[in-house]
Amino acid sequence: MKKTTRTEHDLLGYREVPAEAYYGIHSLRAIDNFPISGTQIKSYPELVKALASVKKASALANHQFGLLNNAKKDAIVRACDDLSNGEYHDQFVVDIIQGGAGTSTNMNANEVIANRALDYLGHPHGTYRELHPLEDVNMSQSTNDVYPTAIKIALRSKIDLLIEAMGILQEAFDKKADEFSGILKMGRTQLQDAVPMTLGQEFRAFAIMLSEDRERLHEASQLIQEINLGATAIGTGINAPKGYAKVVCKYLSEITEIPLITATNLVEATQDAGAFVQLSGVLKRVAVKLSKTCNDLRLLSSGPRAGFNEINLPPVQAGSSIMPGKVNPVIPEVVNQIAFEVIGNDVTVSFAAEAGQLQLNAFEPIIVRNLFNSLVFLRQGCITLAERCVVGITANDDHLRAMIANSIGIVTALNPHIGYENATAVATEAHQTGRGVTEIVLEKGLLSKEELDEILRPEALIGE
Repeated sequence: MKKTTRTEHDLLGYREVPAEAYYGIHSLRAIDNFPISGTQIKSYPELVKALASVKKASALANHQFGLLNNAKKDAIVRACDDLSNGEYHDQFVVDIIQGGAGTSTNMNANEVIANRALDYLGHPHGTYRELHPLEDVNMSQSTNDVYPTAIKIALRSKIDLLIEAMGILQEAFDKKADEFSGILKMGRTQLQDAVPMTLGQEFRAFAIMLSEDRERLHEASQLIQEINLGATAIGTGINAPKGYAKVVCKYLSEITEIPLITATNLVEATQDAGAFVQLSGVLKRVAVKLSKTCNDLRLLSSGPRAGFNEINLPPVQAGSSIMPGKVNPVIPEVVNQIAFEVIGNDVTVSFAAEAGQLQLNAFEPIIVRNLFNSLVFLRQGCITLAERCVVGITANDDHLRAMIANSIGIVTALNPHIGYENATAVATEAHQTGRGVTEIVLEKGLLSKEELDEILRPEALIGE
């Protein structure tokens, strides 16, 4: 009968590994050691592909330096290409959260690539004398330069997807701003009537906030492009040939089509998690402002009879199991919750970055998990908010006009013409009696009707 397992060994001893598995003993021990989140590396395909790109670039560089023969180089490259094409991701079985600064992730990649390369060389899995996970696949490398480099490549692709999704949401708000450009409403400060504006101006502000944050993400993305590959263990480049960092970066840039650059000081780059902190901070900024926007949408649509009732969010589901006809703002609510998660993730990233000691940060696994989740959640939140909410928003024009006509806030526009004291007296009387501001101004003879009409022209009120 065909054997169902193969025997592998490491510094701790021997273990039986499933015969057909592409992972090996190091991955097997990590499975035992880290039953933490239940989410394996295979759930992060961008990270698997990034690891494959790093290993492929390393094989090409090692071959250029005469350290890896043609047969081994070609087998490793083909194995990496398989991973880049989405194959064998099910063999990345280690939990994303792990001790060891990502060593188990690197070992998992080394073993899968080695055993797939052995397929191409015509040898059974585990015959590492023919091609070794550490001596060949991991040649001139360390987890401490492979893992953060792969993280940055994977994050770059996720950042691009988020920027694209934010663009979709920005466009949705821009279109609504155009649609609502002629609709006057009362602006508010501290939830109190302020001065008139248009609903279009309000929605344009939402779009501009997204535009600004997209720029901040572009800036954070530039920091992510600096890598420490070639640093090996602590940044001194031990066990890598002289000039390796420059050569491997060139290959990796070509493979990923990202303009990567090697850090000026690899010792500093190997211990510094600043780029991750910067990215996390920008994601928190996006989350905070997106949540504020959703708060506004919920408030503006509140009621409908006993609230602001200025806009209508598209109904997407029944709102209550007990109150017939109730519809809730569930899409803004779910985006609020995404924001809360992202803000919490930023706290974790900050603590993990701060906790690094001396020449290495051992806590990058939790950093990558939280950054990935933040990027994925925000992307889905932006697309959902755009497609399931913003595009279907309508305005309650008649109600908005009535609130403008009845608002005391328009008295602010009269300040330069009747003086602050008179304006205050008018506002107080209007508030106490429920009468309109224009009625009281005319009654007191402070301005003529023609003067009032000119001052209260929509164009004059909204600054356009």
